[in-house]
Amino acid sequence: MTAHQPPEPSPRPAVAPGDLRASHDDREAVVERLRDAAAEGRIDLDELDARLEQALTSRTYAELAVLTADLPGPPAPTNQPPLVVTGGTFGASRGPERWEVPGHVTAHGGVGGVTLDFTRVECRLTEVAVEAYGEISGVTIIIPDTWAADTSGMNPGFGGLKDDTTPDRLPGTPLIRLTGTGGTGGVVIRHPNQRERRKLRSNPT
Repeated sequence: MTAHQPPEPSPRPAVAPGDLRASHDDREAVVERLRDAAAEGRIDLDELDARLEQALTSRTYAELAVLTADLPGPPAPTNQPPLVVTGGTFGASRGPERWEVPGHVTAHGGVGGVTLDFTRVECRLTEVAVEAYGEISGVTIIIPDTWAADTSGMNPGFGGLKDDTTPDRLPGTPLIRLTGTGGTGGVVIRHPNQRERRKLRSNPT
């Protein structure tokens, strides 16, 4: 006679990007944008007070997004030179620590491979052009759940292109426009995996 086995737990349903919980930094960024809008004359002081109160009590990205949906995005920085990351012999990475994102990033996988991790960045751009050349050991690109990617300009090459991103994009967040070629090592673009999500939750800064 077999022992009664407890039922397996049901998998957690997928959460839409807009329903993800916002952090203190996310709320503070919206607060600063609202204050800038008031200083520019786009909203009056009464509306500023009302929106600030909502921003400070918002729990999700979607609740924050509606507060700035009718405001133009912040001006993109223009003085950042393109960034080139080369894997070389021992590999190279940018992130997951905070780093300033220019409008154009080029990654050469080389022998050691390259990882570009955008999960902790503060990016004021609406689009970021990323050229990825997998070469021998490949390039891995990690973007936040609220960002999206356009990989239509990418040549997969022998190593291939693996796009595990979702099309859902939170208003006001960047689009990664990916070009280049997979080479032998291939190119992967994805959202954080479970281990990376745990690290982000335990150490969000």
